[in-house]
Amino acid sequence: MIKRASLLLVDDDKHILESMAGWLREQGYVVETANSRASAVAQLEKKPFEIALCDIQLDDGDGFEILTWCRKNRPETTVILLTGYGTVETAVEAIRAGAFDLLTKPLIDEELTLSLERALNQRHVIEENNVLKQQLDLRFGLENIVGRDPQMKKIFDIVESVADTKASVLITGESGTGKSLLARAMHRRSGRRDKPFVEVACGALPETLLESELFGHVAGAFTGATQDKMGKFKQADGGTIFLDEIGTATPGLQVKLLRVLQEHEFEQVGGSKTFRVDSRVILATNEKLEEMVAAGKFRQDLYYRVNVIQIEMPPLRERLSDIPTLAQHFLERICSDSGRKVHGFTEDAIAALRGYRWPGNVRELQNVIERAVLLGKQEMVRTEDLPSAILVPGHVDMDALAAAHSLKHALASPERQIIMKTLEENNWNRNATADALGINRTTLYKKMKKLGLEVVARR
Repeated sequence: MIKRASLLLVDDDKHILESMAGWLREQGYVVETANSRASAVAQLEKKPFEIALCDIQLDDGDGFEILTWCRKNRPETTVILLTGYGTVETAVEAIRAGAFDLLTKPLIDEELTLSLERALNQRHVIEENNVLKQQLDLRFGLENIVGRDPQMKKIFDIVESVADTKASVLITGESGTGKSLLARAMHRRSGRRDKPFVEVACGALPETLLESELFGHVAGAFTGATQDKMGKFKQADGGTIFLDEIGTATPGLQVKLLRVLQEHEFEQVGGSKTFRVDSRVILATNEKLEEMVAAGKFRQDLYYRVNVIQIEMPPLRERLSDIPTLAQHFLERICSDSGRKVHGFTEDAIAALRGYRWPGNVRELQNVIERAVLLGKQEMVRTEDLPSAILVPGHVDMDALAAAHSLKHALASPERQIIMKTLEENNWNRNATADALGINRTTLYKKMKKLGLEVVARR
């Protein structure tokens, strides 16, 4: 039994009330009593109880009225009804009304104990589920998608508008920009949040297996199909199905996708039974579907069907102002998961991160930060903790840097590139490099230290 659970005991028989309350307190429960419907409601209004044990017959009403009040005003309180005239009809009525259990008086100690423990165990499971949902919100909710850039703010506004609709959404953008994360956030923000979110990487499977994966198959449909299999669309019934890399779908599969999007029905591979589903469909691609339609590689009618709402995720190089915030976000999450104590980044490290082109986008940035946290030895991430590719010239996107919000950061990367190129041309001879740049050696040393080039020189 879970000790110190709070109970409200309601009965208009004073002797039963006192004896039962005393016994429950001996079992470790915190018990308060009420001898009427009015006093029970008054106590419930003051504070919540984990369980309310209510007799059905009361002088000023009945236990069903307390049950109804709790369902509306204290849904976190589990109600167990008590009766001296137990019948099957009364039990059915109690359960339908939302009671956890109906016990018949005189109560048997073991029966009451078992009912209370079951009720508390159920509460524990519900509380765990609520915690898991909160963790899912933190991990996959819209709040988890970091972005202050104006492009991202527009995307957040669109998500807020369409998340709780059934409209198909097409998310476009380069690999690693966060399309899957946005799809999950949209699901978490919808009325389908408690139903499944099913993700399918269409480009990872050949056509024959992909069709079976999406729609399922019956036993004997093809070699190796030894039993019936439920498809992803059926698994996502009532929830959301996310089809990633939709541009890889073959013409035959596109026809079947068009049908399930229009009619919400399909047949399993090798089967004749028609299944209907209520699945919200979100799709993603890193290809230009308009060009594929023009080239005859993607059905025009399917394109119009999936492109009801289009959200384009910008590449990281176009949202440089978000890099420090994203880096800190990933750092805090990785430290939380790994137990490491790293508090932030040096200015040189942030300048290096902002100067890199990020072909792998947000996913690459996350991997870089994880590597820096796990391999670093200091309380701050420094340039020497970053991969050499980020510190090597030739990876800087000058057009993107021009859009940087900070002139200081925008100028740091080209300066670093010029100094490093001159160092390499002079075989890292600092006197010769200083002469070639028209600066004195002390100034060169300071700039090399500031831009993280001392570390490169030592490698």
